[in-house]
Amino acid sequence: MESIKEIYKIGHGPSSSHTMGPKKAADKFLADNPGAHHFEVTLYGSLAATGKGHLTDFAIQQSLGNRLLQILWEPKTFLPKHPNGMIFKAFSANNEQISSWTCYSIGGGAIVDETTNAETTEIYEHRTMSEILNWCNLNGKSFWEYVAEFEEPDIWEYLEEVWQVMFESIKRGLKTEGVLPGGLKLPRKAQSFNTKGHNFATPFKRRSQLFSYALAVSEENAAGGKVVAAPTCGASGVLPAVLKYFKKIHKSDTNTVLRALATAGLIGNIVKTNASISGAEVGCQGEVGTACAMASGAATQMMGGTIYQIEYSAEMGLEHHLGLTCDPVAGMVQIPCIERNAFAAERAVAHNNYALLTDGRHRISFDDVVETMYKTGIDLQSKYRETSEGGLAIFDALPKC
Repeated sequence: MESIKEIYKIGHGPSSSHTMGPKKAADKFLADNPGAHHFEVTLYGSLAATGKGHLTDFAIQQSLGNRLLQILWEPKTFLPKHPNGMIFKAFSANNEQISSWTCYSIGGGAIVDETTNAETTEIYEHRTMSEILNWCNLNGKSFWEYVAEFEEPDIWEYLEEVWQVMFESIKRGLKTEGVLPGGLKLPRKAQSFNTKGHNFATPFKRRSQLFSYALAVSEENAAGGKVVAAPTCGASGVLPAVLKYFKKIHKSDTNTVLRALATAGLIGNIVKTNASISGAEVGCQGEVGTACAMASGAATQMMGGTIYQIEYSAEMGLEHHLGLTCDPVAGMVQIPCIERNAFAAERAVAHNNYALLTDGRHRISFDDVVETMYKTGIDLQSKYRETSEGGLAIFDALPKC
């Protein structure tokens, strides 16, 4: 598996696969063709179907600067490797093609091309949860210690930056009111949820706080703010909300949060390696479902759970999102995405409680659920995989008088 740095990409929303990924691809293509006079970019499949709502064209133009750019949209055509395909072409001043590059945005801001399946080299010896559990058991180590064993020493500095960006996105989101950009005219709710929550007694007060944290990050993401894809921008509100909640309620120190981030990153990495975190490939179960698994495992570790209780908690996080479709209304990461982040955060807290009441033994393993999630996602019709052609996306959610 790759470094968990690849599961935590820092950037601007609203989508890691449709905004961060294409921007990264455009940056690379420009660096490879600095003398080009103008460019042509063809977007395929899901990128074309919901690209305008995700600001894909804006992100690419931002990278290419003032150079002339033509963007072609092919939503009905899917390239063979992934639903989020792109072809970049560079031209000279006399319109001669000087370069062409086919690449794919595979989720979480990661880009691959026809010859590569990963952006970075693999650093972990193991690929599955069962292998990692066995290693931890034989060596008397926890998940975060497993991460420390294989990552470079600077992983803790990186995770500290990740936590800082998460914390700041919550802080900004709780202070900002108004309407999110785009035709849905969706009002922000995080600030009002947080304010109202102070008027209630525990536990409703705590639930309101948890919701407000998840909404804060998701709304910042929808507005194009700086967030951490965890594992994607569309699911970026789940893990920060749970970490902030446990830090506040249980007075957890920063080291505890960083170790929880390491464990959560490992869980997300297993899903990314053996299945997918791309909504265009497997639906929202791969995004919010994975985020919930990451947050569930992180919460259980912060509460002192064993490696087996952590695995059980993560298993429930993914299992109970199986079959969840990716059906963004108007192609924007707003409805139903923002609410899904809030409820996935609440589920993560419940999974933690449930797992801690057990001894960690259960019948269906995390690896079994990962395999099932991927098979389920592939079986989903394309209209339920981030094309905005099915599910909730077909309903007119524009504001009415």
